[in-house]
Amino acid sequence: MPDPVPSAGQLLVRVHAAGVNPVDTYIRSGAYANLPELPYTPGMEAAGVIESTGQRVFLSGTLTGAYAEVALCAAHQVHPLPDHLGFTQGAAIYAAYATAYRALFQRARARAGEMVLIHGASGGVGIAAVQLAIAAGMRVIGTAGSERGMQLVRDQGAHEVRDHRASDHLDGVSADVIVEMLANVNLGRDLRALARGGRVVVVGSRGNVEITPRDLMQRDGVVLGVMLGNATREEIGAIHSALAAGLAGGSLRPVVGREFPLADAAKAHEAVMSPGAHGKIVLVLRE
Repeated sequence: MPDPVPSAGQLLVRVHAAGVNPVDTYIRSGAYANLPELPYTPGMEAAGVIESTGQRVFLSGTLTGAYAEVALCAAHQVHPLPDHLGFTQGAAIYAAYATAYRALFQRARARAGEMVLIHGASGGVGIAAVQLAIAAGMRVIGTAGSERGMQLVRDQGAHEVRDHRASDHLDGVSADVIVEMLANVNLGRDLRALARGGRVVVVGSRGNVEITPRDLMQRDGVVLGVMLGNATREEIGAIHSALAAGLAGGSLRPVVGREFPLADAAKAHEAVMSPGAHGKIVLVLRE
């Protein structure tokens, strides 16, 4: 297909790497609430070079899709990529870090000194949440489902790491904030691990769940949902300001777990929905 031609307020970016997210699989399978019109190119985030200037950038969305050699973007979707980060790391920034920031600070109102429990802390959003919470002065407990995953969480600076395969992994936890990646499995137990006034923020769920409301009542607890697409323009602006500062200062360090060539996007979709994440999954188009 011919390259898109940018209009006023748009930029054409030559893509070097594109991030893979669970929502990509939901849209591709038709199981998403707001399906795009066909034909459709998947992908919401990427990193590459502005065609007209050669500047290295990462993307917080596109107009034409990220799983492509070039992506047409609105100017506000294009952000400078710090020199110390590679393109694959750049493709791992937006969805994970913006979701984690919105969950922790815009929805759960997390504060310095609080204890945060992060389920699935070895995945893309989980790693981002660990780094953001530590930078904000919180005490972090992270969970993972393998020895490699737990070591990865330790490497990010978590104060305590637990194996969520163990039935007693929440014993003794009294968390002010819980970041929940798989609510259909964990939410019922999360409510019993909350401190008084605690907040559970649901980032992901793949089914229904049964809870005991009294567990919530006894703790004056709150369950919050988060979806990045619901953020206001002001909230998105605040997110980008915070991420730019963290990336420049080094407190935010994107971790790429697996790389696939664009031709293997189907395998990448299988991988992103499989347990045992160790960082972000990225499609590589060029070095």
